[in-house]
Amino acid sequence: MANIKSQKKRILTNEIARQRNISVRSRMKTFVAKADAAIEAKDAEAINATLNPALSEIDRAQKKGIIHGNSAARKKSHLQHTAAVALKG
Repeated sequence: MANIKSQKKRILTNEIARQRNISVRSRMKTFVAKADAAIEAKDAEAINATLNPALSEIDRAQKKGIIHGNSAARKKSHLQHTAAVALKG
């Protein structure tokens, strides 16, 4: 543990931010997993219901700095591509 008062405060705020980041990342992964499950099942109705919320969660995580912008773009592109392929055939 640090001896400097400002560093002690920083340790506390870093822990709060870490917990918040874990929550946002977990929420994003849950939405993406639901969309992946719908895509895997090739259920058009479920894909339409889960794809947009998953993309929004990815955008939200990227906006908050939880994931890098390129990582968000890659995840969104992959989801959209697999959904399009599943809906076609």
